[in-house]
Amino acid sequence: MIGFPTPGSDAAVGCSAAGCTAPATWRINWRNPRIHSADRVKVWLACDTHRSTLGDYLETRGFPVVISAMDDVVTSVPDRA
Repeated sequence: MIGFPTPGSDAAVGCSAAGCTAPATWRINWRNPRIHSADRVKVWLACDTHRSTLGDYLETRGFPVVISAMDDVVTSVPDRA
């Protein structure tokens, strides 16, 4: 992962939404189940405003998603129920 702070660090990272410059406070953990196993976690970062937008975007495309706080590192994204 490029540019992600380690849990507990003071490094500020921006939201992944296009054009947003707000600091990220959430991790949108996801994966493409057609090509990756549950332990392959991709991460988008989100501010409070874009948390739902980014998560919904991925979920409507059939990707399993786990949303966590910035300090909570997710190591697995299971298939959707």
